[in-house]
Formats: sequence, C-alpha cells, structure tokens
Amino acid sequence: MLAPLLLSLLLASGSDVKGEVEDKKPNFVLMMVDDLGIGDIGCYGNDTIRTPNIDRLASEGVKLTQYIAAAPLCTPSRAAVMTGRYPLRSGMAGTGRVQVVLFLGGSGGLPPNETTFAKRLQKQGYTTGLVGKWHLGVNCESRGDHCHHPNQHGFSYFYGLPFTLFNDCVPGEGSDVLVDLRLALQHLTLLLGLGLLTMVCVRLSGLLEVSLWLLVLLFFVSIVAAAVWYVPFGLLQTWNCIIMRNQDVIEQPMTVETLPQRLLAEAQNFIKRNADHPFLLFFSLAHIHTPLFTTPAFAGKSRHGRYGDNLEEVDWIIGKITETVDSLGLANNTFMHFTSDHGGHLEDSDSRIGQKGGWNSIYKGGKAMGGWEGGIRVPGIFRWPGRLAAGRVVDEPTSLMDLYPTLKYLAKDTQPDRHLDGYNLMPLLEGKAARSKHEFMFHYCGGYLNAVRWHPTDSNSIFKVHFFTPNFFPPGAGGCYDTKVCLCHGQHVTHHNPPLLYDIFHDPSESRQLTPETEPRYAEILQQIAKAVEKHKSTFPSKEGSDDVQVQTNTIHNQMSWEKILWRPWLQPCCGTFPFCGCKEDKNIYK
Repeated sequence: MLAPLLLSLLLASGSDVKGEVEDKKPNFVLMMVDDLGIGDIGCYGNDTIRTPNIDRLASEGVKLTQYIAAAPLCTPSRAAVMTGRYPLRSGMAGTGRVQVVLFLGGSGGLPPNETTFAKRLQKQGYTTGLVGKWHLGVNCESRGDHCHHPNQHGFSYFYGLPFTLFNDCVPGEGSDVLVDLRLALQHLTLLLGLGLLTMVCVRLSGLLEVSLWLLVLLFFVSIVAAAVWYVPFGLLQTWNCIIMRNQDVIEQPMTVETLPQRLLAEAQNFIKRNADHPFLLFFSLAHIHTPLFTTPAFAGKSRHGRYGDNLEEVDWIIGKITETVDSLGLANNTFMHFTSDHGGHLEDSDSRIGQKGGWNSIYKGGKAMGGWEGGIRVPGIFRWPGRLAAGRVVDEPTSLMDLYPTLKYLAKDTQPDRHLDGYNLMPLLEGKAARSKHEFMFHYCGGYLNAVRWHPTDSNSIFKVHFFTPNFFPPGAGGCYDTKVCLCHGQHVTHHNPPLLYDIFHDPSESRQLTPETEPRYAEILQQIAKAVEKHKSTFPSKEGSDDVQVQTNTIHNQMSWEKILWRPWLQPCCGTFPFCGCKEDKNIYK
C-alpha cells in the first residue's frame, strides 16, 4: 500500500516541477551595437574580420536576413525599438536639419508618457537594466527632473552614456555637433572683436570722436557673442561626454580609454546580481561609433585598421556576455539578441585612420540615407537553446520594432496597449509561420515618408518605392561627403514622380530600376502602395484636409525642433556645482 502512495506523490511532485519550468518567465539579454554595418559580421558574409562569438550566436540560434531599422540614425531608431512604433508617433523624428539629440542640456527626448518594453516588463515582475548608450534625452524643465531618463522609462538600473560616444569626447578627433554654426559664431565674435579694436585705435589716435559708451557696449556685445559659441560648443566634452549611474553623474568628462571594460563589467554584474529571478538587460554598446577605441589588446590585430580592431573587440565583448549567461546555467531560459541600431557610416573616414565607418555589404547607402537599404538593414540574431532551432535562417521582412511585441508575448503581458507597428517574431523564429506579417513597411527620412516596401502575399518579390532620394555629393558618389550625413529636406533631396521602383528580392542592391516595360505589375504596385500609404496615414492624429504625414502629426510635439534641441544651462546634468562640473569614477570598484 505504501509503495503506490509514494509513487503517486512523486509523480504529482514531478508534474508540479514541470509546470513551474514551463511557466518560468525567460530572461532577456539584448545587445545593440552602434553604427554597425551588416557586412561587418562573418555570418553575414564578411570573411576578413574575425567575429567568431557573434557567428556562434547565429549558428546556435536564428539569423534574420531582412531585419529593418525604423530609421537610419541613432535617436529615432532607438525610440522605435523602445516603443515598437515609428519614431514619428512619439515626436522623435525631425523635419529639418536636426534629426538626433545634440545636447544633454536640451529639453527634447522620448516623451514621459510613451510606453517602452522596459515599462511593460517591469509590470510583469522583471528587474530591468540598461548598460551603455541611451541618446533619448534626460531633462524637460529643470536639471534633475529626469523626465526622459532611462529610470523614468522602465529601467530599474542604468549605467552608461545618457548621450552617446562622439568625436568631441576625445581631444584631437574633431567635432560632430553643428560645426558650421559653431564656425559662424566664432567668425562673428572675431569680427566684433576686430571692430572693437579698430574703434579703440581710432579713438586713441584722435582720427574720429568715438563715444566711450559705444566702446563699452561693443565690448559687452563681444563678450556675449564669445560666450554664445564657446560655452555650449567649446565645452562639449564636459557637457555631453558623461557617465551616469541611475540619476547621478559619476564621471564628467568621461575617460574614454577605459569605457569598454567598465560597460562590460557592469553588464556582467547585472546578470550575476539578477540570476535568480527574471531580468531584462539592454546592453547598448558604445562601439562602433566614432571616435574609435584604441584598446591595447586589440590595436593593430585586425586586417581592417582601427575599425576592424574595434569590431573584433565588439565580438570579444559579446563572447564575454554569452560566457556569463552560460556559466550561470541561464542559457536555456535566456532569450539573447544581437543587432545594430542602423547601418554603417560610409562618409566617416580620414587620411590618418582610414575608413572609420562600417561596411553595408551589397546594399546601397548607409547611415542617414533615408530608405536606401544599406542604412536600415541590420544584423538580427536570436539565441534561445531548447526553444529556437539552431541554424535557422529567416529571409522574410522583419523590423527592430518587432522586438517590443515579442518581449511582451514572452513575458506573458496580455494587457491592452496603444497602436503598435511591430509584430511578435516568435512564429517566424520558431518556424511556425512561413511569412512575415509585414506586408507593407514604411521607411522615413527624418519626419518625411521616404520609401515603402510591399511583400505581396502571392509572390516572393519585395517591391520597394522611393518617393525621394538624398542628393549624393560629389555627383556619382555613394554618400553625402560634403555634409558628412545626408539630409532629408529642401535642396538636399530629389523628389521622384513616379517614384523609383525596385524589386529587392531579385535586386537587393537597388541597382536596376523597374519600369512599365520591365515589370508587368508596375501599375498595380504603385496603386497598392498608394492605398497602403493612405491607410498608414490614417493611423496618425489627423489635420483635416492635409495629405502630408508630417502635417497630420501636428498634435504630436516635435522633440527634434531647435527649441527642444539647443543647449540650456539650467537643464545640463552636472557633477558638482554648475558650471564647475567635474568628477571621476572610482575604478577600484571593478577590481
């Protein structure tokens, strides 16, 4: 009698354990590189840069070959990833020259009322952390309100760069922010100074009678003019190149040389601290944006100069994160993802270092080039042993915006949400679906609808139209080498009527334009895309009588306006008493 009773108890206990395993929520480790070209990775066709750890993730999981960023620039692309929505919906797409956050002391950023995947997962009991780059704003009305800060957008823990790594962070690497405006203000200051000196000389020589009050006024105007350019631009390294831990500035300006090691240590420590309960880590690397690192262990080791050295360091970092997950026995319950925020920066090079931007493989264009494929097609690798089949390749159109609904689904978040532009990826990743739900995808250049792709349900073809294209310079070049980044408005673009049409299934490099003579479905394609655009417009707050998507979104406050972007001293994060900001992190905590 006792033996059957014990057996039934053991079976019941075993079924309970199985139920707990099945109901256990997965961990999430999301790894995003900055400005990485899809052609830079071995598993995407590069055979000269060594990326064994990233390639291993792909071989042990699923690789997407048509994984599309919602924008070809950092700020709007990252806003879309966080929210699962086109950046225009949250005001994170500019309509003029400014398309990204430029100053930590500006008031623009991801609106506080937006919903991020981190907020959703927090409500599901997840511990959430962001290590690395944010670039979605900090303050709104006063220093310390932190309305755009990661902590206010669902991340329980933040360590890293509230801005981004950029050339001004390293003396001698040049400047990235409004260089022409800075030079214009400098020249104006010099002219005022020369004018003042001339007036003083004229007065002293007695050639003309010059009022002392006029000289005093000109002196103060010169001082103000000098301050207007020098304080925000001359001190950019202090203002923008900082490290925060949660809402505290812990290093200002940051020491760039040790940044990779510190970010890696923070990411590993977050995983170790939270290994016993569900966690989300968004590891947003400072690589491979310029200025490029010169870490001794990797310097001169690759076949592609400093850029190749940096990329091989990225691969090593990804390997260490994977090793941490595996060594803690978390692999079978951890959804790991590797990607880039957009394509490589083609125009970034100099005679001293050579090419400093990435390679976008066979795809046309790159960073900041609107809807051209090279700026928006990025690596997409997912690993989850036991859940995702090793070695699967998905060629269907997918989007970085799909990450949000995928995380929601896996975290068992069934609560209502606002309009999303992404779809749950799991049916594709698990092989339960053969086609993507993205029949149409819309590609923006700033706040302007630039291109649309259509994947007809009755065809393998993927048709793509461009309503306008950036004007490359010099003519015939593959980028905007005069401005260093292409712009989306005015004389910087050429509009096409009818739009340019390509079939990127058969012509992924967008080199053979389709015409009514070469494509039997030409008229149907344009008609179907026009209908899709109208339907897409209807999902935005509308302004009666307007056909322009940007005008229709006038009820969404533009976070990329000059008013929001320009530097304000009362919004500047500061370690110490403003304007005497300065501190260094204690490196001993990483030993």
